[in-house]
Amino acid sequence: MTSATNSWVLAALLLLPLVGAGVVTALRADARTAKLTALGFSLAEFALAIVSWVLFDTGGARIQQSFSFDWIPAFGVHVSFGVDGIALVMIAVIGLLVPLVIGAGWSEKLPEGRTAGGFFALILLEQALTVGVFAATDVFLFYVLFEVMLIPMYFLIGSYGGARRQYAAVKFFLYSFLGGLIMLASVIALYVMSADELGSGTFDWATLVRTVSDAPLSTQIWLFLGFFVAFAIKAPLVPLHTWLPDATAEAPIGVAVLLVGILDKVGTFGFLRYLLPLFPAASAELAPLVLVLAVAGVVYGSLLAVGQSDMKRFVAYVSIAHFGFIALGIFSFSSQAMTGSVTYMVNHSIATGMLILVIGMVIARGGSSRIADYGGMAKLTPLLAGMLLIAGLSSLSLPGTNSFISEFLVLIGSFPKAPVYTIIATVGMVFAALYVLWLYQRIMQGPLRGAALVGVEPGEPVSGGSSAGGALATATQTETKKILDLTGREKWVLAPLLVLIVGLGLFPKPVLATVAPTVDATMCAAGQADPVQSAERQSQCP
Repeated sequence: MTSATNSWVLAALLLLPLVGAGVVTALRADARTAKLTALGFSLAEFALAIVSWVLFDTGGARIQQSFSFDWIPAFGVHVSFGVDGIALVMIAVIGLLVPLVIGAGWSEKLPEGRTAGGFFALILLEQALTVGVFAATDVFLFYVLFEVMLIPMYFLIGSYGGARRQYAAVKFFLYSFLGGLIMLASVIALYVMSADELGSGTFDWATLVRTVSDAPLSTQIWLFLGFFVAFAIKAPLVPLHTWLPDATAEAPIGVAVLLVGILDKVGTFGFLRYLLPLFPAASAELAPLVLVLAVAGVVYGSLLAVGQSDMKRFVAYVSIAHFGFIALGIFSFSSQAMTGSVTYMVNHSIATGMLILVIGMVIARGGSSRIADYGGMAKLTPLLAGMLLIAGLSSLSLPGTNSFISEFLVLIGSFPKAPVYTIIATVGMVFAALYVLWLYQRIMQGPLRGAALVGVEPGEPVSGGSSAGGALATATQTETKKILDLTGREKWVLAPLLVLIVGLGLFPKPVLATVAPTVDATMCAAGQADPVQSAERQSQCP
């Protein structure tokens, strides 16, 4: 089957969640039916993502399964979609995480007046828009979807989140929307430049790469900065990160998974798809600035993670540190480091997605997100403790877990071109062991206390817990209600992530082989000498 014939797969991937969102909305009065319908559509989407991956030809054209039709012909705007290896793996991750999010939120108590149908419809709508962002091959269409995907996430946080949900939702929206408006100025400039070069303006990504990538350095720098600000906010890089801890802390657990595991990757994806190919000279000129922000994020995020008292904010700062590693790998201009960054995007989604889900299960049992309100839970919930440990070990990139190969490739690939930045970034590895194991020890080890007291039988010795925590933090020795270990539904939710953490840790080739050709094409477009590739291989760049 040809790439054109396979375009139906991508079209279905884009349309299926939209249809699902509409159907679930119509069923919002019947919570159980709405949940089952949303789960069914999300599983079908995951199956289509697998089909898309199987049909993708790693030896073929960069953009495959593409299709296009006119949208605003007068301005050369098209509805154009297609996938490369990087977009493909991210779409597959979205397809995996959404049904797990739906399963994890099956019994979640929603704010008064909110329906399960509305909640899951928004999740499916967010999925459709995010798939569209990764698959868009028209720059104007990308911008539109980049902005529109903020809307369902705004309502997911603002309507279904915690006590400060409105503040967090508005802050999230304003940061991202402002970045998008700055990017719009560069998008318009690209159209004007293409009109001067070709006689008529275009927003087609491939055409723009061929026509504007030779622009003067000063022009490229201004256009680069317009895109970079939007992507650096989304990623997020320090100092444009402050919206993420608030949004993560107030979002429902499943929404936090999508926010940290998927939406943030749009920023680093934008670095690879737009900044390097469209503005190669500016990317090389401004790389030292980006590398400073990257390693600052690694150190800053790690330090702040160590000092967090809230589990959800902890995950946000851990992610800020991880995104620093991803940016380091991209702007080191090494095929090894860039491949590590792309696989880091995938593995971070898996590891952090599992970490957030497990933390959500802890919070569901204890009624508090404060770390100090827990202690000794491993005595009562050994399976849950094991899942938290595995998710944490993956987050710190322990050898044998999926994240290790990504971090290893980033560091070994970036050292030849950016040795000082690489050495500084390794400090984050030391802190990672500290903050992950410290979190685990405080929640799962030691004497029973705080929220864990609900699992204590009368007369069993305990230690004191925090009086400022959640609903269970004031429990006493006389309570006999038991904390349950993982339920059957929770085991099914975590099992795929556990398999991937171990499987990709031992055998990462499926992801590496899929993204490598796209990384090579990006390196060629960036026009930078690769310290890893041979001169003969680099000479094959078109």
